[in-house]
Amino acid sequence: MTKIRVAVFGAGGAMGATVCRAVVDDPSLELACVLDPRLAGIDLGQATGILGTGLFILGQKEAMPVDHVDVAVDFTRADAAFDNALYCANVGIHSVIGTTGLSSEQFDLIQNAFENSKSSCLIASNFAIGAVLMMKFASQAAIFFDTAEIIELHHENKLDAPSGTALSTAKRITESRGGEKFIDDKTTAELPGARGNRFGAGVNIHSVRMRGMIAHQEVIFGTTGQTLSIRHDSYDRSSFMPGVLLAIKRIHTLGGLTMGLDILLDSVTSFE
Repeated sequence: MTKIRVAVFGAGGAMGATVCRAVVDDPSLELACVLDPRLAGIDLGQATGILGTGLFILGQKEAMPVDHVDVAVDFTRADAAFDNALYCANVGIHSVIGTTGLSSEQFDLIQNAFENSKSSCLIASNFAIGAVLMMKFASQAAIFFDTAEIIELHHENKLDAPSGTALSTAKRITESRGGEKFIDDKTTAELPGARGNRFGAGVNIHSVRMRGMIAHQEVIFGTTGQTLSIRHDSYDRSSFMPGVLLAIKRIHTLGGLTMGLDILLDSVTSFE
């Protein structure tokens, strides 16, 4: 069986290193290239503790051996991920992106680039299977309740707030309600930001940034006499890897730009 050759952008970061380990441990994949401008020229084993690959970290995407890479995985910053995606589209490498914080204009440019490329791109705000299901369940529940709030909690080094997962959840909730807004509360006095930031159908989003967290989200719905809470917790970055590996292995079946894992999960019956 021919192995899928994988490049990892941001290989020296916490998520990048976790992706590298997952690729190395999967017999159907080959870690072909690692990139991180902060650690250019350093052996991957020295930088991350992943031994035996023989790979040295490249500093620039232009140094990537494009003829020996099938899929590139990106968990970097939004500006870098945007540039990397356009480069991958131009040279014909599939792109799996977990970076959040991209603007709507950047999404449009990425979509256009991959629509005119022989390769495909998948962008997901969260690769944890439980988080994808949380968003799906929240969109199903939204039509039955009068109020909704989202509380998302992440580690202190996360750059964007609210999280991409929270924004995706609020968007899906809004779409499921078909334009019908949740009822307003009667708050008249508050500290600025105390009620979060209202989105779409009237979903308030609250962001927590705290050391010790990884990625957590709770969606709370309320109506007369009852509430419903839908919560997902990632306690370790390994929780994202089944989704990342699924995207790497199935992205060749897609075309253009795909948002989220949902379309791939529909064909999966088990992650055993």
